[in-house]
Amino acid sequence: MKTFDTKIANIRANPSSSKDFILADAKDADMAGGISSIGVDRTTEKPRTLAQYRDQMRLIVKQGLVDIMLMSCSSSEVLAINERIFENSAITPAARANDTTDIHLPKGGAYSAEPSRPFSSATIDHIQSGKTDPAPHERRLGANLGLYSITPNNNLEFDYPSLLAFKEFRTEAERKGFRYFLEVFDPNACGDNCPADLVQYINDMITRILAGVPSAGRPQFLKVAYHGPEAVERLASFDPTLIVGILGGSSGTTFDAFHQLWEARKHGARAALYGRMINHSEDQPTFVQHLRWLGDGVLTDPAEAVKSYHGALQKLQIPPIRSLADDLQHTKRSASYGNRVVASVPGAPTEKVSTQDADFTRMTSAQKVEWNRKRWAKILG
Repeated sequence: MKTFDTKIANIRANPSSSKDFILADAKDADMAGGISSIGVDRTTEKPRTLAQYRDQMRLIVKQGLVDIMLMSCSSSEVLAINERIFENSAITPAARANDTTDIHLPKGGAYSAEPSRPFSSATIDHIQSGKTDPAPHERRLGANLGLYSITPNNNLEFDYPSLLAFKEFRTEAERKGFRYFLEVFDPNACGDNCPADLVQYINDMITRILAGVPSAGRPQFLKVAYHGPEAVERLASFDPTLIVGILGGSSGTTFDAFHQLWEARKHGARAALYGRMINHSEDQPTFVQHLRWLGDGVLTDPAEAVKSYHGALQKLQIPPIRSLADDLQHTKRSASYGNRVVASVPGAPTEKVSTQDADFTRMTSAQKVEWNRKRWAKILG
């Protein structure tokens, strides 16, 4: 039995009292920034190769502490179908089911400067079997869980095709017995249409999008940016069938990662998907172990968790990236859209963005690209 299946069942049966917490390692960065997104090998200080990136996936799967390993379809084919590493593991393999244009982030690319448009490299058949027309028994070879993402921009011209694509995906997924979880990003290029209250807009969009979807087509859980305790509580309490999960975001300090998970769990989140925070850590298994302890309530103080993590690094003779004092600080990790601040890490200073710097109506195409490049540099850490 996969731990994900057990925990989902427990949470659904007892939404207010279940202590189960779902932890996912998001190793699908190659579907965003390609070579430049999968990090640096700390032993050589050289960019990791794809083989080294997949070695980290194998290591985390062998450790057995996460519930989900999220991968690109190509990595899932190698690890799930060819190597069968999940066959005797309690971890559930998952693959990114779509890759909208706003996450096409090659160095020098300009796609993220434009409002998100729907696109999918992989098909459900590819994820399940590694081929276009699989036999029924072949659908069980690969992953049967996927991440589907939407980036609304409060603009009908762009949001309408995205919602249509999501509807088509849900219909196909239901027919093929494919499960998914839904990621709803904050707007990436809303221009003059940026919502005045981003948090309420995102919560309303999620519940509005799913209001017309019966249980057979609903996501297993949600993956959303963490906008603080109130936002999580509003979403989690509105509909107990919506299992709220948070995405990790940019790397920041270890305290950022630990405090965010601890606080989100305290206020109703039941899942966390950490990619860059795990990938950029000094020792991934040790980092995951502490995330697991926080998710399960074994550790109840994020500051003490940071101290424990540093103690573990010391025993492993792994030099920390930051001193303990620095690693116990909040990092300024705000994300700005349009001409105002719309999101920031709770407890961190708010970064102000001038109207002139972010007025899309006065920017040239090159200035829009540069503004979005800087925005994604912050998000990607």
